[in-house]
Amino acid sequence: MVSTTLIGHLPVEAAVIGGSAGSLAALGEILPGLPSGFPPVLIVVHIPASSPSALVDVFAPRCSMRVREAGTSEPIERGTVYFAPPDYHLLVEVDRRCSLSIGSPVNFSRPSIDVLFESAARAYGAGLVGVVLTGASSDGAAGLHAVHAAGGRAIVSEPSEAENPEMPLAALARVSTAQVLSLAGLLAVLRSLGQSS
Repeated sequence: MVSTTLIGHLPVEAAVIGGSAGSLAALGEILPGLPSGFPPVLIVVHIPASSPSALVDVFAPRCSMRVREAGTSEPIERGTVYFAPPDYHLLVEVDRRCSLSIGSPVNFSRPSIDVLFESAARAYGAGLVGVVLTGASSDGAAGLHAVHAAGGRAIVSEPSEAENPEMPLAALARVSTAQVLSLAGLLAVLRSLGQSS
């Protein structure tokens, strides 16, 4: 039994997930386990800007939720997973629509996890859950801090299990109170939170 007491009791309105090297395998353990009516999930994965993204093709057949690449001014809807397109920052507007930007890279990355998390924290506040997965950079640390500062729930994947622990360790250095979970534990907590939202 996984306790959710460390990450609050308010209903989750949306989740943001960020990862880099090794995160596709991690997402493969999480996303297919989320039910079709789960709150919206917005995701940044560091992928080469020069390559067309196959993320939707990879995950859509495996997931109960709808899976799509985010588009500008697209309303953010429950039951949908939104991936940031290659070479675009994905942001959440205050009216809870997707926005895309070709602004400068942040932490050498576009899309940037920090950009997504910080904008989503402004839009959802305490109704947001932020998750930092495996990766070989510090992108996501400042963003998870913004989620936590806005009253949202902060979760970091267990660094000892991560293919690249640098990203979760950097996030923990910024948010020492973040809940640290295995991928199985992370999925269990998300499912539990989704049931109460």
